[in-house]
Amino acid sequence: MTKLTRRALLGTIGAATAAAAFPMPVIAADRSIRHYWWGNPERDKRTFAVIDTFQKKNPGIEVSGETIGWGDYWTKMATQTAGRNMADLVQMDYRFLFEYVHRGALKPLDEFAGKSLMIADFDQGPLDGGKVDGKLYALNIGSNSQVMVHNTRAFQEAGIDVDLINWTWDDFSKTCEAITSKSGGKMKGSDDLSLMIEAFEAWVRQNGREFYGPEGKVTATAEDVSGWWQFWADLRKADVVRDKNKTVILDPPIAESGVPVGDTAMSHFWSNQLVGIQAVSKDKIGAAMIPHKAGGKQGQFIKPSMFLSLTRDAKDTEAAIAYMNAWVNDPEITGILGLERGIPCSPKVRAALAPKLTEVEKLSVDYFDAIQSKVGPLPLPAPKGAGEVRDAFMRTGTDVVLGKMEVAEAAGMFIQDAQDIVDRAQ
Repeated sequence: MTKLTRRALLGTIGAATAAAAFPMPVIAADRSIRHYWWGNPERDKRTFAVIDTFQKKNPGIEVSGETIGWGDYWTKMATQTAGRNMADLVQMDYRFLFEYVHRGALKPLDEFAGKSLMIADFDQGPLDGGKVDGKLYALNIGSNSQVMVHNTRAFQEAGIDVDLINWTWDDFSKTCEAITSKSGGKMKGSDDLSLMIEAFEAWVRQNGREFYGPEGKVTATAEDVSGWWQFWADLRKADVVRDKNKTVILDPPIAESGVPVGDTAMSHFWSNQLVGIQAVSKDKIGAAMIPHKAGGKQGQFIKPSMFLSLTRDAKDTEAAIAYMNAWVNDPEITGILGLERGIPCSPKVRAALAPKLTEVEKLSVDYFDAIQSKVGPLPLPAPKGAGEVRDAFMRTGTDVVLGKMEVAEAAGMFIQDAQDIVDRAQ
């Protein structure tokens, strides 16, 4: 459900004390802007607190917050884009950045840099990740990588002793078996990741390919897909992953995934979600890399976790940029946000946050540090149509999970469908 009031979900959040001087513009007048993001209860709580804090400092600006889950976010975004009714500021994902720029839906930020948007000291790599054709269309609000979240109690009770940064898919399978056996089947080893294209793309990279080539063509093969789906089919047959009826619930809320519920000991997320996962999990969580393929390439990469983008439909760009600047520079606001959306790319902000990090935020930073030499380069952004390809992967994979299609047939069908989608979208 979309939430349209800035005070919804506000709990008690202690504002961080300013650790450095960050001059912030204050705008006076009756003005309004809209901010749209995909969220979860923890993210929404922090974001509405940011909105409340910004409005107190800028009483002439009314900020309307609109939040919805990831599964419905892009459908609504496409509808608003087509209707020329986009929010002034939207949360953007690297996967869809080029697509929305090429639709003409976003405005470049270069003219504001160094004037009302103070980003001169930010890490260059994360900033470059928001550029398209040499122009900055998306401001990094956190960097992250994929992570296999695990229940530390379950791992300890099952006697799991493996290097979770350097482990392999064989280690992963054995871990699933050990945890399921130890719990008498009450807790399975992992969620079934058959339908998660983000995890599958790491598998493709481990095979030495990118999912999409430089020309936007699908370079993943039917063999890549069938290998992935067969791996999970074998785990289902061994009954060491979550029930198929839960697997085919596409893009479930974090609180309904296996680790928070207690159904499983592992699942795939992004590292910026660790705070939200711990908030809804009874047991203490830990962080592991996606397992490696023995002798394979690096599958994971560090990416911008998400961006803030100024849309084509923004009417008050001055107010919108003032809000965006506060997001990445104001010490009180960055203190509220913490690391929930990823690792900030401002050295000043990181230094200010360090003494106040919670245990799970420290876990996020430690994980981020541990994987630096174990990741591959940031791939090119996915081409236009990538969202539809993702839907096709889940749809076809669902037929495999439910036993309606054989792995090899489904894999070939998906690759053909994916290429047709991309060709049609160009």
